Amino acid sequence: MVEIIKSSKDIEAFFEVLKKRGAVSDGEYSKIVKDIVKDVIENKDKALIKYTTKFDDPNFEITNIEVSKEEQKAAFDSLNENMKKVLYRAKDRIYSYHLHQKRTTWMYDGELGEKLGQKITPIENVGVYVPGGKAAYPSSVLMNVMPAKVAGVKNITMVTPAVKGYINPLVLASAYVCEVDHVYKIGGAQAVAALAYGTETIKKVDKIVGPGNIFVALAKREVYGTVGIDSIAGPSEICIVADNTSNANFLAADFLSQAEHDEIASSVLIVSDEAKAIEVKNKINEYYKTSSRKEILDKSLLNCSRIIVVDNVAEAIKLANRIAPEHLELALDNAMDYVDDVTNAGAIFIGHYTPESLGDYMAGPNHVLPTVGTARFFSPLGVDDFIKKTSLLSFTKDAALKLIDDVDTFAMAEGLEMHALAARVRGE
Repeated sequence: MVEIIKSSKDIEAFFEVLKKRGAVSDGEYSKIVKDIVKDVIENKDKALIKYTTKFDDPNFEITNIEVSKEEQKAAFDSLNENMKKVLYRAKDRIYSYHLHQKRTTWMYDGELGEKLGQKITPIENVGVYVPGGKAAYPSSVLMNVMPAKVAGVKNITMVTPAVKGYINPLVLASAYVCEVDHVYKIGGAQAVAALAYGTETIKKVDKIVGPGNIFVALAKREVYGTVGIDSIAGPSEICIVADNTSNANFLAADFLSQAEHDEIASSVLIVSDEAKAIEVKNKINEYYKTSSRKEILDKSLLNCSRIIVVDNVAEAIKLANRIAPEHLELALDNAMDYVDDVTNAGAIFIGHYTPESLGDYMAGPNHVLPTVGTARFFSPLGVDDFIKKTSLLSFTKDAALKLIDDVDTFAMAEGLEMHALAARVRGE
């Protein structure tokens, strides 16, 4: 089970493990993905039929590739009333939060009489990848689609694998609630390639978002440049900063909530009280016995998770900033006092009653977050991911004349004579 560490040597050794975790390498899968993408580019629907029949559904037919609005509604209608209310409440909260991120076009008058600004334009076509197979992720639909809706994206295409023709009703119900324009029964690298390049059936998009397995991640990397992508998502992680005032039951449950995701998920508790660390470890063992995902927990707790004991909260925050976690919980009575000290985190969960799972589903902020240390330079998925910013410049003759000599000097210094000429002719 999970180990308690406190020596600087053990901490540094564990940090080296975290650095290597979840890397998307150019290993054995890379050529497979490149071949699939090339095949879809060249053969379009024929390639989709080949790979979908091979990997997902031996009875797949291209004529049934799209899930109709009626099928989506039927999936929604099959849910119990409480689940329907939960989906709509989650949708409304996510939409409301992202409304605060919405930008508008702006201009201002410059000192020379010119007008300068920025035009905000929604991306026109977006593809959303939603994982299928063993698990259902209706929350992925909500979190990827709602900021696009707020941004004003006109066409949203969702792809998700239908294993033996089956898609979890919760996923389809979420697409219905979010008013997704098209839903297609395809997954894997072939779905990403279809979105990026288009086929006879599937329209090419401008950007692809959403999580997936190693094949999806590599395919997104392969098509990047032809289309935009959100990120290459890594395995999930949580870092919890706690002290002796923290509730051991809360900490243990939150710790396991990430460790249960997959075998290389990471949970780290950094606590300034050794007695509390031992108490939490015992609680983790107790909750572990009730889990139906012990096989996953056995690996994630052993390989990628630790309880770290430090001298004080300030030291804990310093270590958390080094980890730059996807999810950071500040399980402290005066948690808000430490928010300004956090420099690297995808999302900060403040106080004893803000568990990470609240953010996964119902809080409102996006749960698509930077992983594996990329919170040092990446941000959560948001409205900005679904817009384009275009610079606006408008000079009168008088305003332009005041800068022509400077443009002339600058252009000639770079050896670009026609640049200089383009400015000078306006002053002649």
